Parts: sequence; C-alpha cells; structure tokens
Amino acid sequence: MNSSVGMLGLGIMGSAMSANLIQAGFRVVGFDVAAERIDAFAQAGGTPALSPREVAQQADVVISVLPSVTALDHCVSAADGMLASGRSRLVLVEASTFPIEDKLRIRDLCGPSITVLDCPLSGTGAQAVSKDLSVYASGDAAACARCAPVFAGFARSQHYLGEFGNGSKMKFVANLLVAIHNLSTAEAFVLGMKAGLDPQMIYDVVGDGAGSSRMFQVRGPMMVRGEYEPATMKVEIWQKDMKIIAEFAARLDCPTPLLAASAAYYSAAMAQGRGGEDTAAVCAVLEEMARLRRDLSVSPSK
Repeated sequence: MNSSVGMLGLGIMGSAMSANLIQAGFRVVGFDVAAERIDAFAQAGGTPALSPREVAQQADVVISVLPSVTALDHCVSAADGMLASGRSRLVLVEASTFPIEDKLRIRDLCGPSITVLDCPLSGTGAQAVSKDLSVYASGDAAACARCAPVFAGFARSQHYLGEFGNGSKMKFVANLLVAIHNLSTAEAFVLGMKAGLDPQMIYDVVGDGAGSSRMFQVRGPMMVRGEYEPATMKVEIWQKDMKIIAEFAARLDCPTPLLAASAAYYSAAMAQGRGGEDTAAVCAVLEEMARLRRDLSVSPSK
C-alpha cells in the first residue's frame, strides 16, 4: 500500500486523525476549505493540498470526515474533485455521519474508478486525539482489508460489518445511546449538585460504580468544570446527527422514545446560543431549568 493517506476535512476529527496517522508513519495529504486549518495541519507535519483532486493524485486511500453532504458532493464531483484526478483503484473511506441514501448515491457516482466504503467512526473529538476511536467499516471486503493498516493508525479498534451501509446503521445505534447517555449524565450531575454534592466528587464516586458510562467518563469532566469549549462535538453538528437517526428510525417504524425525549434538550442548547459548544452543554441547560447557580470561578475540588 502507498504510505500516503489523504484526508478531506481537517476539523475536530480530521485534524486529530491526521496527527495520529503522521505519528504512525504515514504521509498525510490533506485538504480543507478553511485556510487556518490547512496552516495548522502543515505545522503538525501534514502535506497540504489545494483541492480534493490533488489529494486523490497523491494517495491511494482517502478518508473524508466532512460536515455536510454538500461538502462531500463537492469533494467528489466538482471540477477540482476526486473524480477529476483521473486515478483508478482509489479507495474513499467515507467516515462522516450522513444518510445512507446519500452515501449510496456517492458510491454509484464514483463508479469503478473509486471504491467507496461506508466507515463511520465511534468516538468524540477528544477520543480522536487519544486514538480512542472505533471504525465501523462496511462495503467491499477486500478494500476494507486493504485499509486495515490505515485504520490502525488512528483508531483503537475496527469492525468489519458486511455490506455497504451496515457501518452507518451501527453508527446510528451507537449515537442513539450517546445522545441518551450524555443527557442522563447531565441530569445526574444537576441532581447531585442541586442536592449539595460537589461535582468532582460525583464524577469520582459514580464513575467508579455501576452508574458510569463512556459518556459519563468522556463528558463528565466538562460538566464538572462547567466549561464546554473547545467542543469535541458541537451542538449544532449534533443536531444533524439526531435528525438522521430519527428519520432512519421513522422509516423503519421503530419507536425511539428516549431519543425523542432527549432531542428537546439539545434544541434548548441551540436556543440558548450554545450551538458552537460541546454537547455536554446540556448540563448547563438543565442547571438553568433547575435554577441551580454555581460559582464557576472556583475550581472544583480535587
């Protein structure tokens, strides 16, 4: 395999994944529409590209971690997109969370020249930094096997799930739990703080017992501090993921009552102007509802 890996999208996830791939010995060629992200990527040892076409010209495996389907369309089919590279035997690892039908459309658009894989990631931006991601790989089995060393360069684990689209289905299941567990973590903190317990104490004690969860462990420290920036997953982006899961479940006539109940609190975070903050900010939403006032200028107990 070519030791060069392409990265389309150098935001919270893409920049962290690139850093780990560079650390693993890969040459990473990256593109992003934001100049400041390109500059940071170059300073971290990456090789900037002027377009997705340039990325495809220099790497056999390209990973896309993008904010919207529109961005994915541009990266693939624009005049300076991957299809314009003229390359064959390329693999596009589509790692974003998008509707399956959009990923299928991109796969069909790419035809035989680019093998598109559906490979969403489980984990937050903070987990991406510490290489604590899981890859939910689906699509062509040989292409997924070919990408296994690349996945190992930025992820803790990888799972091959079969036919194209199964990766996204599994991600929807995982994100449903993330939405609920994140809100339940916030609810528990607010109950404990309203009862007079120290938030750091709640984190230390509950985290050591049966009530813990990965979201409690990952997002709990932000709730303890009452600080939700920099975000590991912005509320405004999470809204997109919530909508995709809800629509997918509706098409299956599958009830998701807890997901539906949680959605209002993420919407409330948006209404409070917290769209750019981490989804852990639902804790602040519940604090406001509980009329809980804490002095965040004082560092939590250790």
